[in-house]
Amino acid sequence: MPFEIVHQPFGSFTEYVIQNTETGEFFTVLPAHGAVIRQLVLRQTSRNDVLKRISLLHSPNSQQALLADEAYASALLFPFPSRIRHGIYAFEGEMFTLPLNEAKQDNAIHGFVAGQPFELFGQEITELEAALTLRYVHDGSYPGYPFPFDFRIRYALSAAGLSVRYDVQNTGNRNAPVCFGWHPYFTLNGEPVDQLTISLPAAKRVQLDDHLLPVGEEPFTEQGDLSLHQRELDAAFVVENNTSQGVTTVLRSAAQGLQLNVWQETGPGKFGYLVVYTPIGRDNIAIEPLTSNVNALNNGEGLIRLAPNETANGTIKVWVS
Repeated sequence: MPFEIVHQPFGSFTEYVIQNTETGEFFTVLPAHGAVIRQLVLRQTSRNDVLKRISLLHSPNSQQALLADEAYASALLFPFPSRIRHGIYAFEGEMFTLPLNEAKQDNAIHGFVAGQPFELFGQEITELEAALTLRYVHDGSYPGYPFPFDFRIRYALSAAGLSVRYDVQNTGNRNAPVCFGWHPYFTLNGEPVDQLTISLPAAKRVQLDDHLLPVGEEPFTEQGDLSLHQRELDAAFVVENNTSQGVTTVLRSAAQGLQLNVWQETGPGKFGYLVVYTPIGRDNIAIEPLTSNVNALNNGEGLIRLAPNETANGTIKVWVS
């Protein structure tokens, strides 16, 4: 079988390499640092069967850079993505206050599993794929979030590309507010973002205030390929209401003749939102599928209310064509 899972050092961390030895496709994961994917290389097969390998993630290349990174590169955003104003929210008649970890905007941001150590929960290798499942268990002691949970992330490599699936179970004795997002910074072999185009499966654009918090929605009318030349984005969207097939964001390079596809599962409790961000360096772009809107612990938009022992899950897929 062409798939294998091996280990290699990354500073003092152990990095797992999940690879297809026949095609050269692979991704690497750091369980001890938030279970982030650090590298992702997938293939594109042209009409004359020429195999091209595409480096798809912009991420720190050393342990020191990883620990200093404040951009949440490839981070798993749980139990909430994006911002909570002042870190304060209300849930079922009770007020909670989260630690502020975005001082500039006076917000709590991106949950608290990013950078935390995950445990290896399972490895699978078959003729069709190689998969790694990692687990983070919260006992309810995090300030402002007294809701225990069992969170798992499953990464799989197959001929169809990369699959990312999260599963969470409420292990407490009362309802828990949860939402999830993934925060990868994509690149197409390092090509400048200004040379790329993007197609967004958005029905509405979320209107944000000066603190990047939602104040309303407006129809999104820019359909088809949008040029990213000198276009700055730090925007949230409500995706199209497609409950049967999911929706796909497409990042295209005309120069390389390829496109990156980021698919997100849609439907009740799935990935109904999307954030797109172009960093100052203009050499990568964040495409972030989310199950909820910004500030969902307060506005309830996309918020999942998990009853005791109840579970939630969702899937994101990435491939090159």
